[in-house]
Amino acid sequence: MKSKLSRRDFLKVAAASLTTVACSPKASANVGKKKPNFIIIFADDLGYGDISGFAFNEPLCRTPNLDAMAATGAKLTSFYVPTPYCAPSRASLLTGRYPFRNTVVYNPAPDAGINDAGLPASEITLAEALKPAGYETCCIGKWHLGHTERYLPRTQGFDYYYGILYSNDMRPVQLVENESVVEYPVFQPTITQRYTDKALDFITRCAGADKPFFLYLPHAMPHKPLAASERFYTPETPDDLYADVIRELDHNVGRLLDKVSDLGIDDNTMIIFTSDNGPSYGGNTGGLRGKKAKSWEGGHRVPFIAKWPGRIPQGTVNRSPVASVDLFPTILKAANVEIPTDRKIDGIDITAALESEAPLPHPPIFEMGGVNLMSVRQGKWKLHVRKPQTYKPPTGDWTDPRGPDGVTLLAQFEQATPKQYPGLVTGDKPREMMLFDIEADPGEQHDISSSNPHIVAQLKELYDETLAQFPKFTPPNRRFKNLRRLTGGDLKYDH
Repeated sequence: MKSKLSRRDFLKVAAASLTTVACSPKASANVGKKKPNFIIIFADDLGYGDISGFAFNEPLCRTPNLDAMAATGAKLTSFYVPTPYCAPSRASLLTGRYPFRNTVVYNPAPDAGINDAGLPASEITLAEALKPAGYETCCIGKWHLGHTERYLPRTQGFDYYYGILYSNDMRPVQLVENESVVEYPVFQPTITQRYTDKALDFITRCAGADKPFFLYLPHAMPHKPLAASERFYTPETPDDLYADVIRELDHNVGRLLDKVSDLGIDDNTMIIFTSDNGPSYGGNTGGLRGKKAKSWEGGHRVPFIAKWPGRIPQGTVNRSPVASVDLFPTILKAANVEIPTDRKIDGIDITAALESEAPLPHPPIFEMGGVNLMSVRQGKWKLHVRKPQTYKPPTGDWTDPRGPDGVTLLAQFEQATPKQYPGLVTGDKPREMMLFDIEADPGEQHDISSSNPHIVAQLKELYDETLAQFPKFTPPNRRFKNLRRLTGGDLKYDH
């Protein structure tokens, strides 16, 4: 039985092991071998059908760079995030642990006065696990794992941070570099380009210094408010701002892919593209039911592409259900870094799914909403133990309670509304204990629980075993009864 290490001891042991690895006879084959680089591009609210090649219906727009990335790498078509909204999804990606384990089940929000929520210091992130192995680590973009001092990115293993600490519609919207505000208010139309510029600078510096790196690039788009630059905004088609935003995002993915190739490091760099959850208004779930913040497939199932020339065969398509918690152990194994043993890591190594189209056995995948365990998927089956949310058609005019902060956006009157619902609203009426064959019915239209009681019982047993592991959650302190239009150019959220 392996002894368990605390977070602090794990990091010490990992660092110390680097000084002895070259002396180990088993490690001699790896001496002189370069450590691989890792890039995770994490879109915000990008749906299953927002890019080419995934949708069961017509995609929102063409995405040639992402299409090329998939053609030269792997596409996983049943990739899941554990919650259909921001912070918990990000915490699980970085820790390999479900939200009920890493305790990030709420979204921090300065304009709601939710300032005491974030990723605990006791958690080990990908950045913290890779740093002792000599990696340069960088986060550029949306953090949303805590915006007060004890939760900032450089307390979680990142050497450098540049971005907005929460969603780009939460006030005050301010660009932060490390621990200082460097722009307020933020000119959001150029945010995708500027995030990519910073990422390219980081990659170039690391390649020039011959240093292995981990780049976490959580883009702001296509989260509301939608913001496209003048180059990509198409005023001649005034109802496709969302598509303009996606085209710009795709273009900048292409810039990053080109840079990695131009620097000659593509054969030693694993690049991943995915999303934190399904789409909000204006997007496209690709023929899946529901949307962001809903427990249907449209909220949890997102596109996933990975590229690593020489390691991931070109054009691989794997349909096995896998999850974002799997990236933590997959990347650490590829980096030859020990996985922490003092805590439950929910993910598994999915290298086999990236390298082959053969089915990959996977533990049950659980989905949460807030503090509730909502559903479980295993194999082709998905059981909604708790009732999925009912679609409510919009009535009257809709006003977004959060508006752009400080700087006028291009096409500000083209922002998406609830009338542009992104997913299916048809199908059997929502209720508890709904069962779907996701392979035959990805749109979750036909509840087949009554004809498969043994499957319902099996999945419910898995659900109950996991639910028994849930701690009791204390709601975060919400200082403001209503959203506050906070302003400011520093990291203070009381004015």
